[in-house]
Amino acid sequence: MERRLYEAGFTHVAGADEVGRGALAGPLVAGAVILPPDTTIEGIRDSKLCTRPQRERLAERIKEEAVAWSVVRVRHDRIDRDGLQRCNLQALRRALKRLEHTPDYALLDCFKLKRLPYPNLGVKKADYVSRTVAAASIIAKVTRDAAMRRYSKRYPGYGFGTNVGYGTRFHWNALKEQGPCEIHRKSFFGVVGFPDEDGVVRPHQARQFGLDPDELVAKIDEERIAR
Repeated sequence: MERRLYEAGFTHVAGADEVGRGALAGPLVAGAVILPPDTTIEGIRDSKLCTRPQRERLAERIKEEAVAWSVVRVRHDRIDRDGLQRCNLQALRRALKRLEHTPDYALLDCFKLKRLPYPNLGVKKADYVSRTVAAASIIAKVTRDAAMRRYSKRYPGYGFGTNVGYGTRFHWNALKEQGPCEIHRKSFFGVVGFPDEDGVVRPHQARQFGLDPDELVAKIDEERIAR
């Protein structure tokens, strides 16, 4: 994909992507990268098959060879306050803006951003077809995973060191038994309240969702059916 842009005369093609969008806890992290056209880094698009040490080495190589790179973090409470979609778009825009060199074109995974001073294109599954988007995804993931491992020491019992905040069975069970910790996204469905063993949602649980108990039970049933 980048090759066509280079052939069209663009010289600083940036890729941007975010990780942590669907996590129940922790930050959303967006990365942006401009790679040189003649980069020799291999394995970027295969990073999902890499082990953690391999991915971390790949991230360091990307940072060393990149024309420019940046990472932006959005806190859990900001996501609760402003909403996931808004935070997602703002993070991608900020990551691109923080690049030391201004891109003349940007590729993004799915999203097309408005009001950028240069053209951009949102491509579905862009990290599979664009090495710059894949590189941005790698540095964002390595950054976020490291943060979640640090959080796992501060908030033990949720498995953050392995699930990095995503909704594994262990994590859901921990939420049901312990309730959310400070870095959980309280606005995410299921994080704050669960039905008790008798299937009843207590009023204090429903209020935290902004619903009455019957409405919350209906939403939980819908979620179960969807799974």
